[in-house]
Amino acid sequence: MIMKLIPLFGLVTLALLSNVNTYAQIKNAKTATAKILGNTAAAKAIIEKEGSGKSAKVDWNQTTKLAVITYDSSKTSEDEVLKRVALVGFDNEKFLAPNDTYAQLAKAEQYERVLKPASKNRVEQQVVHTNHSQGGQTADHVSATEKANSADEKSSVARLTDSYFALKDALVKTDAVAAAAHAETFRAAIKAVDMNKLTHAEHTVWMKVMNNLDADAAIIAKNKDVAKQRVAFASLSNALYELSKVSKLDSPVYYQHCPMFNDGKGAHWLSKERAIKNPFYGAQMISCGSTVETLN
Repeated sequence: MIMKLIPLFGLVTLALLSNVNTYAQIKNAKTATAKILGNTAAAKAIIEKEGSGKSAKVDWNQTTKLAVITYDSSKTSEDEVLKRVALVGFDNEKFLAPNDTYAQLAKAEQYERVLKPASKNRVEQQVVHTNHSQGGQTADHVSATEKANSADEKSSVARLTDSYFALKDALVKTDAVAAAAHAETFRAAIKAVDMNKLTHAEHTVWMKVMNNLDADAAIIAKNKDVAKQRVAFASLSNALYELSKVSKLDSPVYYQHCPMFNDGKGAHWLSKERAIKNPFYGAQMISCGSTVETLN
C-alpha cells in the first residue's frame, strides 16, 4: 500500500510545484477570487485561456464556478481579466457578456444566466450589460448611460488622436526629432486610456491594437531615421484606423492613401484635413495621395 502511495504523492507534489513555478513568473502578483458562470470542460478551457496571459493566470473550478485570478498588478487588474472573460461569452460577478456573444456559444456551453453586476456605476452597465433578459434595462436606458459618459470616452480617444495628428504633421515636415517627441506623447496617451470608459466596440478593438500601437510608437520615438519612422507610422496608422472606425469622433477624420510608398505597395494615414499633405514623402511629394474614406 505504501509503495502505491509514493508515486501518487510524487504526482501531487509535481503538480503543486508546477503551479508554484507558474505563479512565480508573474511579478507584482496579486490574487483575487471571482465567480464566473459556465458548465463544461470546454468552458473551463475558454475561460482560462482568455483570462490568462503573460501577466495573469486564471484557474477556474467547474463545480464551484469560482476562479482564482493571479495577476501582475503593474500591468493588469482583476477587472481587466474578468472583462476579457465576459467578452468571450461568460458572465461573472463584475461583467456580463454581450447578448450576441453569449448566443454564439455552443449550445452545451450556454449556461443559465443568473448573475447581475455588483456595481451600477461600472462599465458593465454601459458595454456588456445584457438588457432585456438579465437586468430589465432597455436599449434606450443603455444608450442614455453611454451618452452620460460620452465626454470621458471622447477625451480618452481624443488625446490619442490629437497626439497622432501632431506626429503626422511632424512627418509631413520631415522632422524626425519632432516626430520622436510626438511619438513619446502618443505612448503616454496610450497609457492614459481608461478602458473602463470605452464602449464595448472600442474595448474589443483596443485589446487587439494597443500593443501594436505602443510598439510602433516606440520605434518612432527611439529612431531618428525618418525613413524608418515612416515605415512604423504606416503600421501605427492602420491600427489607429481600426479604433477610429468604432469611436465617436469630435469632427470628421479623413482616411487617406499614398499609392507610392513602400515600393508601390502603398500606405494609409489619418488626417483632420481633407487636403492631402503626405506624411510619407513630405515636401518631396506633398500632394501625392487621395482621400478614400471619411470617418464621422
